Amino acid sequence: MQMTLATYNIHGCIGADGRFKPDRIINVLQEMNADVVALQEVEHRQIEGYDLLDYFAAKTGLTAIAGPTLVRRTHHYGNALLTRLPVVAVNRIDLTLPGREPRGALDVTLAWNERQVHVVATHLGLRPWERRQQVRHLLKLFEIRLTETYVLMGDLNEWFLWGRPLRWLHAHFKRPPHCATFPARKPFMALDRLWVHPRRRLKSLEAHTSGLARIASDHLPLKAIIEI
Repeated sequence: MQMTLATYNIHGCIGADGRFKPDRIINVLQEMNADVVALQEVEHRQIEGYDLLDYFAAKTGLTAIAGPTLVRRTHHYGNALLTRLPVVAVNRIDLTLPGREPRGALDVTLAWNERQVHVVATHLGLRPWERRQQVRHLLKLFEIRLTETYVLMGDLNEWFLWGRPLRWLHAHFKRPPHCATFPARKPFMALDRLWVHPRRRLKSLEAHTSGLARIASDHLPLKAIIEI
């Protein structure tokens, strides 16, 4: 049994040409054909009478779970999850620290062939001290047991390869491959990350590098296949 996962910072659907084109993001999602996708920087604006996230869901046939971190009068902004798996439970985690941009995580339990998959999708802060505190909080969400599958994925904004957040996460989950996803046209930084426990279930992990993905956002998507 295989499942395809992806995490994608869509940059508010603003591409390399500076244009707002949500259909490019939809086409990239369709290229990947993932069962579960974590999205970051989702602008909740109206498209053809739909909220943007609902528009994604309608076009892809996936179930949408919103995780806004910034609630505005006109539209919201933040994280989201798209999935074709049955949703068992949803918990929205506040990772905001004083004086910093609001941050959060979606903590979602999904049903998969009579098993459960625990997925946490997030977008961490820009300051090192901020990320350290947020990672400590996230690690408390995972009570590792032998019979479950756990996934942590998202834009970690962590560019210090030997920084404490990555070291803590690698120690907790075991180290996955290092895949550059930013900037999309010529990526050299692995800002987007995905961990799986047990580690042996991660069969592949790579950036999705199609021509469209290189212009649809400032990040490339990160795509994984896990197997039981």
